[in-house]
Amino acid sequence: AIILVHWLLTVWGCMNYMLPLSYAWGNFSVLAVGIWAIVQRDSLDAITMFLTGLLLTVLTDIIHISIFYPSHDFLSDAKRFSVGMAIFSLLLKPVSCYLVYRMYRERGGE
Repeated sequence: AIILVHWLLTVWGCMNYMLPLSYAWGNFSVLAVGIWAIVQRDSLDAITMFLTGLLLTVLTDIIHISIFYPSHDFLSDAKRFSVGMAIFSLLLKPVSCYLVYRMYRERGGE
């Protein structure tokens, strides 16, 4: 569910080309590692990399949104929706990090 929600919010966040390609590449790369973590249920490395990637994308998302947020004059409804979904994804990432950390502990992480 974590992967699906963040994938959908990232797709919606990239709809309007307001955010640069590095936003999409960073988030989709972390989601690919998340799929790896789902497939390899016994791998501690996969879940560690997914958790680390999620934590790093929190920082990069803050930077992307703050730098590329358009001025009020150029904010159409589509751009407002797109940036709203990117912000919503950013707000959900700490919850996702907590859930992934619990999965990390269940797999034997310390």
